[in-house]
Amino acid sequence: MERWFRRLRTLLFLLALMLVLQRSHADLADRAGRLRAFTRPLEFNYAGWMLDALMLKAAQTAAAPAQYLPSREAHNLVLQYLDLVRRTQELEAEIEAIYASPEVDDPLGASQAARRELDELLSQQRFLAPLVESILQDQLTTVAAEMGLTLGGLPVPPVLYHVTPLPTALIVSPREVIRQDFNISLVAGLTADQREALEAQVDRALNVSSLVVNVGGVGVYPTMVIQSTDLNWLVEVVAHEWVHNFLTLRPLGMLYESSPEMRIINETVASLAGKEIRDAYLRRFYPERMPSPAPPPKVSPSASEATQPPPFDFRAEMHKTRLRVDELLAQGKVEEAEAYMEARRLVFWENGYRLRKLNQAYFAFHGAYADTPGGAAGASEDPLGDAVRRLRAASPSLAEFLNRISWMWSAEQVLRAADRP
Repeated sequence: MERWFRRLRTLLFLLALMLVLQRSHADLADRAGRLRAFTRPLEFNYAGWMLDALMLKAAQTAAAPAQYLPSREAHNLVLQYLDLVRRTQELEAEIEAIYASPEVDDPLGASQAARRELDELLSQQRFLAPLVESILQDQLTTVAAEMGLTLGGLPVPPVLYHVTPLPTALIVSPREVIRQDFNISLVAGLTADQREALEAQVDRALNVSSLVVNVGGVGVYPTMVIQSTDLNWLVEVVAHEWVHNFLTLRPLGMLYESSPEMRIINETVASLAGKEIRDAYLRRFYPERMPSPAPPPKVSPSASEATQPPPFDFRAEMHKTRLRVDELLAQGKVEEAEAYMEARRLVFWENGYRLRKLNQAYFAFHGAYADTPGGAAGASEDPLGDAVRRLRAASPSLAEFLNRISWMWSAEQVLRAADRP
């Protein structure tokens, strides 16, 4: 009789658990449906973009012009293209300033020379862009092979990226805890007033914290990358997003959306690997673009330096802000935490950091990148970021690290592996 009683109790417990899980899933689905009522008209069409980009890449691969360029000519073409991008951005800013100036009576005439030069440079830029993308892809493929990140001599999947205006992302977090519940891709180019209006609608309807953010790259295939004049940044983003493609073919990446913890692990792995691949790339092809080593710290400041206030450290100040917000939310002081974040936003603004909003959604988005200890938006305790960094330190090479961690499927597995001697 006692054995049957235990079985009945176990069965009742499992039924209750199923009801709780179903209710939780239904609640999440209900909130997603209510959220998409606001976002659906603004959501980005990934399928259409990927189809167009794949057709473009197929045409580039068939022509394969980059493979026939001498290495020095390829090197110079990339730098020439980045200079073109820099000059077009300068001209666009110059034209915008002419039209905004109250002292210019005829902005059309005053901007004629700048607009003519801009048209010429944009034409050159459009001509060179596909070739430069092919060069960078081939160079990164070479580096991936040299780092052992290939199968049969080729990276899987192949390195493919396309520079394009990027979608924005609506991040949604509960107010009472910092946690990314939703990340919905929206169309590119949303204005500040459009972002504010959407956030206000979502916050009111769902009692959440939301924020529309810009992103530097998206790990679809080919990867999406925003235009930049900075070669170091560009290569790091392309490498970061390619690592996401690499992980997506393995359990770690497949389970990216399964929990906030898996998202943190994926983003931290991609950030660490992206920086390593970037450094290997620059050493191999653009050694003159390698960042200068940081100067050694001074042992003791001079008398005049000692009287100067220390420079504003964004990372340290933001990390301090996150710690205090975590404390307040843990005590249930949601309104106090939100008032504190707004006060801190004004401090950042006064020091040159133009943050439109600083809220729970901001930390939920930026806190997933834990490649650096004590990250700017990191949580007060960061066991997952620390575990990933320790696994990398214990691996003889980046290839061994990626091949090991990419086959893990839970945060617990990563934590246990990091604790092994």
